[in-house]
Amino acid sequence: MAAHHGCRRLSERPTRPASSPEPFGCSNFLLACEFFSRGVADGRSNGKNENLPLRQLSIPLFRHASDRLPVAIITAASVVDFTAYFLIDSVWILATYWALMALPKGLVCAWGHHHQHVHTFKDAWANRLYEIVLALHTGICTNLWVLHHNLGHHLNFLDQTKDESAWKRRDGTTMGVLEYTGIVAATSYSRALRVGKRHPKHRAIFLRWTAITFALVCGLLLYRPLPGLFIFALPMFVSLTFTSWATYDHHAGLDTKNQFEASYNIMNRAFNLLTGNLGYHTAHHYRQGVHWSKLPELHRSISHQIPEKLYLRPTFEVFFPTAEAAADGTEAT
Repeated sequence: MAAHHGCRRLSERPTRPASSPEPFGCSNFLLACEFFSRGVADGRSNGKNENLPLRQLSIPLFRHASDRLPVAIITAASVVDFTAYFLIDSVWILATYWALMALPKGLVCAWGHHHQHVHTFKDAWANRLYEIVLALHTGICTNLWVLHHNLGHHLNFLDQTKDESAWKRRDGTTMGVLEYTGIVAATSYSRALRVGKRHPKHRAIFLRWTAITFALVCGLLLYRPLPGLFIFALPMFVSLTFTSWATYDHHAGLDTKNQFEASYNIMNRAFNLLTGNLGYHTAHHYRQGVHWSKLPELHRSISHQIPEKLYLRPTFEVFFPTAEAAADGTEAT
């Protein structure tokens, strides 16, 4: 069994991703702009609203209302980033800013993961714009998760000879966390392109918007090199590497064909609040098209099939134990 670098241990079939987003609609794109500038409340529309000003319309922008707060926080973080980019010149302040924002940007990766499983907005262009925002934090561009993760890893995680996030070496032995992290991070884009050969529509979107995102980053670097490096380019690289490191504990060492025994789970409330219920990992693999907010309910319906050995506690719980952890008194092994 592989050692778990970020967690402490406690004593059917993979499904295909949801369909691609709806076609572009001009009115929905305007509403997306309205959201980013004023904040649009979720609601319902009807024919009586047709002649009202845009700000008075009540057309749903989000697919799920629970996405509004994460989007607001991530968008606010982007505003802070661009403010720092234009105002800060000191290399020491920029380096400090990068160090302080490394973990928050790493957490954004979880929300980018959720978005590419179940798109946040009803409109395709709103999703594309949001994906640029996410990519500037995470280094993970439009459809990278879709190809590498949804159409790759989720379909192949029970077969280590095919898994795009394989934790086994070719000789069948288990990789260490550093080896795994380096390989998954370094091959993420090339493996996405390989999967994309079977999904040309998704690959075309991936290539187009990755090019746009990297052109934007190059422009930011050319205009203000040091802020561009510390606020955008370097964090993108670090976040992609951090994401690869964090996924090691999801499956490493679990050599099985039973999907209910192939993933580790974390029930810590703080962890799931910060990551959008990513700790309910067996449920996520059982139904990858289920929105993150519905994963606890799905987990409850299948929990009787998950062995107790597949529940972990995050490392920070040693210092900040939750009420449920203190109550059961379970020690790590």
